[in-house]
Amino acid sequence: MLVIYHNPQCRKSRAGVKFLQDHQMDFEIREYLKNPLTEKELNRLLVKLNMKPMEIVRKQEPFFKTKLKGKNFSDHEWIRILLENPRLIQRPIIEKQYKAVIGDPVENIEKIL
Repeated sequence: MLVIYHNPQCRKSRAGVKFLQDHQMDFEIREYLKNPLTEKELNRLLVKLNMKPMEIVRKQEPFFKTKLKGKNFSDHEWIRILLENPRLIQRPIIEKQYKAVIGDPVENIEKIL
C-alpha cells in the first residue's frame, strides 16, 4: 500500500492526493504536521528517496530564508531541524514498500506506481 505524506493546506500536496485518486490507487494519507515523523521514519524515507536531508528542505519557506539559508549543517543536524520544523519537508512524499518519491511535480508519482 502507498502512503502519502500530506499537508492539506498545500496545493501541490492536494494535487498528489488527486493524482492517486484519479489513478484509483489504494493509499493511506499521513498528515505529517498533525502526526509528525519520528527520526526513524524520516531516516527510512530518506533511504527510500535516495536523498540527503538537505535535498528535501523547502527552501521557499520563510523559516528557511530567515534562519537557515547560507548556513552549513550536518545530515544529523538537518534531520533534527526537519523533525522540529516539519513544514520544511518537501511535499507530498509518496512511499511504497522499497521506494519513495517527492510528488512535485505530480508526474514524479508515476515513477513509483
